[in-house]
Amino acid sequence: MNKTKVISYITVIVAIMMISTGMIIQKEEMSSTINTNVDLKDFKIQNMAASTNMIVKTVDNTDNISNVKQTSDTNANLVLTEVQMEIAPSSVIVPPRVEVYEGMTLEELAVKLDRNLGNGIVAGKGALIATECINKGVDPYVAVAILLHETGCRYSCSSLARTCYNFGGQKGTPGCNGGAYKRYNSIDEGLVGFIDNLYRNYFSRGLNSVESIGPKYAESNTWVSKINSYVSQIRAN
Repeated sequence: MNKTKVISYITVIVAIMMISTGMIIQKEEMSSTINTNVDLKDFKIQNMAASTNMIVKTVDNTDNISNVKQTSDTNANLVLTEVQMEIAPSSVIVPPRVEVYEGMTLEELAVKLDRNLGNGIVAGKGALIATECINKGVDPYVAVAILLHETGCRYSCSSLARTCYNFGGQKGTPGCNGGAYKRYNSIDEGLVGFIDNLYRNYFSRGLNSVESIGPKYAESNTWVSKINSYVSQIRAN
């Protein structure tokens, strides 16, 4: 082996020894700098939690606590525990309140009418009556008042209503049991026909008050006062 090769081998060996020595020294310095047993109470645990989805709790007994980071203190234990964060929607759409009659929504009007329809066959038909009246421009209080007076539906309704679903004493064909009064196939159909009759023959022609409807609807001189009495009761109930 010539002299040049010997010098090269020695140089390589010395370099390897120097690198190994440097790595050992660096590891010892890092070990002396980082203390893995540092007590978390030396840190501001509240500040650590403030920017994360963690909350700080004080507990008396930590024997059974799991999945938490814990720090001891002389009087109590502070623990960091993770909580599920909810993201609020960027915007919430609130539907507007639509009032259709005397400051009431359609739903509120339906509930009010139901309170006045008794326990007979029209009980619970407030939503149907309210919808039909508002859509056709018929006063719902007047319609219900006529229904209660002409058909007796505050209690059990008349036999004409119970047999042929005729409300308000409407005449026409097909006749109920061959008579002059019209027959309908269901309660809903009869109520819709009743309100449609009020619209076509009265409200659409400008007869939109009890006083203007009375002379054409009934021959009795007390009809107007009786209907107005019902209207007042409905409004107050």
